[in-house]
Amino acid sequence: MIDHYKIVECDAKQHASQILDIFNDAILHSTALYEYEERTLQDIKGWFEHKAQHHFPVLGVENEQGVLMGFASYGAFRHFPANLYTVEHSVYVHQDYRGKGIARQLLSALIQKAKQNGMHTMIGAIDANNVASIALHKKLGFSHAGTVSEVGFKFGSWLDLAFYQLILTH
Repeated sequence: MIDHYKIVECDAKQHASQILDIFNDAILHSTALYEYEERTLQDIKGWFEHKAQHHFPVLGVENEQGVLMGFASYGAFRHFPANLYTVEHSVYVHQDYRGKGIARQLLSALIQKAKQNGMHTMIGAIDANNVASIALHKKLGFSHAGTVSEVGFKFGSWLDLAFYQLILTH
């Protein structure tokens, strides 16, 4: 567990390059993202612009030195009017800080932010082999809503995508 940290609202100027590094590590070395190509700094700046335009939060955890240890955000689940109060979230932790409770802190803060913003449901789309992420979601009250088989192909294998859901307003 990390003792000295703070949760911050991330912004492009201060955090874009650190978020880029975390995203690209996930792309190159995990199935957390079903992508093949590394993102660019321009991609991340556009990502921040999209988040700001739609009032979607980007939360981070910084250590005492101001190093971003991880970040979390949410965005539209589906782009239909009836889905306005349902969001899909993501949580990423820098490889040097995994296993220290950072993801739990981020996801807990993101849940609170979603409640404050009037969201009804949060959805996590998790690679079915990501046992750590699934365990975290279950600990925070998410329930398994279904798995779609073989929807991704990465590292020479077909990947199943599990959906976990938390209803915020009950």
